[in-house]
Parts: sequence; C-alpha cells; structure tokens
Amino acid sequence: MKEFSFKIGNQDYTASVDEQTPGSLKVTVNGQTFDVEMPQQKAPAPRAAAPVVNPKAQTGGPKNVNSELPGTVTKVVVADGQHVKCGDVLLVIESMKMSNDIVSEVDGTVKRVAVTAGQNVNQGDLLVEMVADFVAAEATIAPKPAPAAPAPVVSPKPAAPVPVVGANTVTAPLPGTITRITCKVGDKINAGDTVLLMEAMKMENSITAEMGGEVKAILVEAGAQVQSGQALVELA
Repeated sequence: MKEFSFKIGNQDYTASVDEQTPGSLKVTVNGQTFDVEMPQQKAPAPRAAAPVVNPKAQTGGPKNVNSELPGTVTKVVVADGQHVKCGDVLLVIESMKMSNDIVSEVDGTVKRVAVTAGQNVNQGDLLVEMVADFVAAEATIAPKPAPAAPAPVVSPKPAAPVPVVGANTVTAPLPGTITRITCKVGDKINAGDTVLLMEAMKMENSITAEMGGEVKAILVEAGAQVQSGQALVELA
C-alpha cells in the first residue's frame, strides 16, 4: 500500500493506494474509498469475429468530461464554443502532487467549461460539457482467419532484478504507463523538476523530483508499465 499526504488549497488530504488485483486498485482519500479499474493492465478477453469499424468512428451527442480524482484546477486551456480534436488538452488538474492533463476523448465542440482556474473539484464533478461530432462508421466484415501455426516454444527469461529504492530515488506514486522521459543520465535537476510523464487513471501525470541532484540512472523506458512505489530515476 502506498500512502500520501498533501494539501489542495487550504484543505489537507490523506490518500492511500492499494492494488487488489492486476488492473484493480482501491484508492482511499480522506476516509472515502473508491474502486478504480485500470483497463490498460488487463488482458483483453477473446472475442468472436465481428465487423471491423473505422477506429475514428464516433456517435454525436453529449460527451461530458468529469473529474477522475479530487484536485485543484490549475489551468483552463479551452473556451466555450471551441472545437477540439480527440487527445487535445482541455484543462489541467493538480492532484496527489501531480499535474494531470485532462484531454478530450472525442472530436467535438466545447459547449460549456464548468470550472475555473483555482477551483477545487471532487471525484465525479463536471469539468467540461462536450458535444461530440458525428462520424459515420465504415464497417467491413473481417475475413476468416487462417489456422494459426503452432507457437514456438520459448524459454522464459529470468526476471530482471528490481531496482532498490533509496533516499535519492524518484518512485511511481501510482501504477501506470511511462509515456515520455524528459531527462537523461548526467542531467543536473532541481527539486520540483519533471523527470518523466506517466499515464494513470486516463490522465497524463508529470512525475517530479523531490530533491535536486544529478541523474545517475534511468530505470525505466517509455512504454513500460510500472507499479506503485517502483523506482524510476536514481539521482546522485
């Protein structure tokens, strides 16, 4: 279990994160417990052949954006009436000492921004009212797959040693996926500098160093999935 203490505005928060099963977390904030699913860590269930749909296809209509965690809105990027693409940043929320980019999951138009910079929000609060564009689906019937060849027998690789977490180590505050590394070995950084970006709970989080120093080793790669408390960057 990973525990945190932080302050949002003038209010103190305590939080704990406990991994139940792969892809399932129990997050407790100020005594209130939330069950959090991490779909990217679950193996996809087998499914029968179905029509293949254009991945950009989407249905029009309301697509409201709600807050995944309690936090403070630090920046509003879009305005009422603005058209955005899927993946565009709508606003930024600070939560658990991390800066989280809240992005649009569809192409559409911002109907109303429901929050302002500096405002505290709770889990489930409405952030942005969206109206998604309608894109017609282009469906084709998937061809019947050919029989699969027998899979080659591969000897399992020995597990890599887990890096030791020390006083000068930047660790993962939550399970997630490393999306970008913003430092390199030999860089001199200050406390509060961003060393990498990690996607967790459908949000991109800036992972910062709590102390200054020189980057001695980078212990993960972009695209790697990490667990809570895992060592990411070692400082000298």
